[in-house]
Amino acid sequence: MTRRECVSNPNGVEANRFNGLITAFIGSGVMAEAMIGGLLSKEIMRPAQIIAADPLQDRCEVLKARFGIQATTHNREAVRAADILILSVKPQVLDRVLVDIGELGSLPKLVISIIAGATIAQISEGLGNPNVVRSMPNTPARIGQGITVWTATESVPEARREQARAILASFGQEVFVEDEHYLDMATALSGTGPAYVFLFMEALIDAGVHLGFPRRIAEQLVIQTMRGSVEYAAQSHEHPAALRNQVTSPGGTSAEAIYHLEKGGLRTVLSRAVWAAYQRSVALGAGKKVAHEPRVTRNPDVLEGDR
Repeated sequence: MTRRECVSNPNGVEANRFNGLITAFIGSGVMAEAMIGGLLSKEIMRPAQIIAADPLQDRCEVLKARFGIQATTHNREAVRAADILILSVKPQVLDRVLVDIGELGSLPKLVISIIAGATIAQISEGLGNPNVVRSMPNTPARIGQGITVWTATESVPEARREQARAILASFGQEVFVEDEHYLDMATALSGTGPAYVFLFMEALIDAGVHLGFPRRIAEQLVIQTMRGSVEYAAQSHEHPAALRNQVTSPGGTSAEAIYHLEKGGLRTVLSRAVWAAYQRSVALGAGKKVAHEPRVTRNPDVLEGDR
């Protein structure tokens, strides 16, 4: 695996890679908007080089007003104009989208997918296009702090790979992997990762409120603690266990708290959650329906009749 950080290079080499090229986004949700914002803020593309397709006219108007790009409610209209195609629809509608645009015959020379679970084979066969890049970004891309794991078919030439790299690096870091099976792993770890972090933050904030802090102060304490801890870990290059030991004095408050977290099975629960997300990603790619476990409460204070 290799990692390259996003580098802003206005009007330079990265921008030159896209001279005269049009990029179409099929699906214009949160991640597509983050990508569009990154491409424009880094001046890798100009607004006139981007066209977005969304079924909602109101959404199209929002995108046009916010970014000055072209937008349409018709997928085929966007694809016909494009040299690069970015698929960013929900997994549940992908097959229908592939049939719709695949019937056009002549398609863009590079297809980039950010769809969870969607395999290269599924996209390549659906479009009749072997030049496919499969990627998995995450939501911090909205502030230019995302990380995207990606791979490409062997038929994608080096020049197209560099275009894909530039696009994916415009909103954070990118990690290229040779084997596609890493993408389902990335979906479970980094793609879904922000959800784990936000849930932990929410629980920690609620614990602070339970102690007696006003929610505003609890939020400030937790957010800055997490921000500082993450930055400290990134700069120190030490193992998280070593960093944890630095703040865990024998018989102290941290040791007591860690004991209860471990006793409660935090590691096991988290590991199971990541594994379940991985299995879900694999199942989405295989077109399988996954039976979900029933949601049950573990709170002994909740009576059976109140569930």
